[in-house]
Formats: sequence, C-alpha cells, structure tokens
Amino acid sequence: MDLEVARIIDISPVISPRLGVFPGDVPFAQKVAMDFGMGDHLKLSAVTTTLHIGAHADAPSHYEAGGANIADVALRPYLGLCEVVTADVAAGQVVDRSHLPRGFLPRAPRILFRTGTFPNPEEWNSGFAGIRADLVDWLADQQVVLVGIDTPSIDPESSKTLDAHRRVAARGLRVLEGLVLDHVQDGCYQLIAMPLAIENADASPVRAVLLG
Repeated sequence: MDLEVARIIDISPVISPRLGVFPGDVPFAQKVAMDFGMGDHLKLSAVTTTLHIGAHADAPSHYEAGGANIADVALRPYLGLCEVVTADVAAGQVVDRSHLPRGFLPRAPRILFRTGTFPNPEEWNSGFAGIRADLVDWLADQQVVLVGIDTPSIDPESSKTLDAHRRVAARGLRVLEGLVLDHVQDGCYQLIAMPLAIENADASPVRAVLLG
C-alpha cells in the first residue's frame, strides 16, 4: 500500500469533557495555564483524565495482577493488517460466533468488531455489547493477536469477573476499546493505533486510524 495516497479513516472519538467514561472513573478536564487571550505569548494547558478515555489500549496490568504496563508492551500488535466485521448483536448481549457473518473466518490478525451498541460516545449507556470469553479463545486459535470493539469495554459494564479480559490475558492478545466504526465498511485495512509509553500505566489513549 502506498502510504502517501492511502485514505486515512479516523476511528477515534474527539476527546473532550463531554466524552462518556465508566461510572466512577475520572472524566476528561483541561486546565489552561497560559493563553493568547490572557495576554500570554503562547498557549499552555494540562489535562486530567482516566487513561481509558475514548479510543484506548488496555495494558495487561489493567486486568491481570503482575501484567505488563502499557509502556512495556510490544507495539507490533497495534500496527498492521486488520479486519472490521459487523456483529449483529443487540444491546446488553455479548458477541459470540452466532452474531458474526455466516462462515466467518478472520482474514487478518487484528479483528475490530462493529456492534453499534454504543452509538454516541458523548452519551453514556450501560447496555453496550461485550465479547464472549470463548470467542476470544476461538480468535486466538485463528492466530488473531488483537481484538477491538466500538464500545467502552470487551466486558459488560456490570461484569466483576471480566471473563473476556481474563481470556485475553490467558491467550496473550491485545485490546482496543472505545473505537468509532459506524462510518467504516466491513473489510480489511491497515491499522495504526499506537499506545503512549506511559510509565506504570494500565492503559493509554490512542489515535486509532485505518488506511484503506
């Protein structure tokens, strides 16, 4: 693929104070220290936020005691061929193979699920779809190295056992959550979604894009 002419498809929501976060988590806030409108010679600001804001990569330390922090994970899983696939799933369900196109087999080592169950990142809803734990195992058996979803989590909001995350940990996959895929057609693309090297961090926001 010629990167100079490739179409860039942004699959990240705009990060702002309006962006929904898990109940009890830290919302995004920006504090301006210097600004042209205040008579300063430049603009300077700081932010406070959960690291699980918008499109983000979970670190193994988020769901596994002793797991690697985000600054220590290999970057290769976040870069390369991916497949976007629509899961015909209702709100409150978890995606399993029955929700995927008939006869679906992954054509890429990175799979991004479009569920449509979290349609507006600025309006939190608790009924978004997660992923069934045994689907994670099946994907790993198909040599998938990364799974992504257009909801805040691969597990339902109410889950305390985090079954999908636990299978991701057991099988060594990587996770992208909070993607925006409503404008993306099913098919194969090149994914770029690099996490920041934040020391001791359990996640990192990403600017996730597809080239296609």
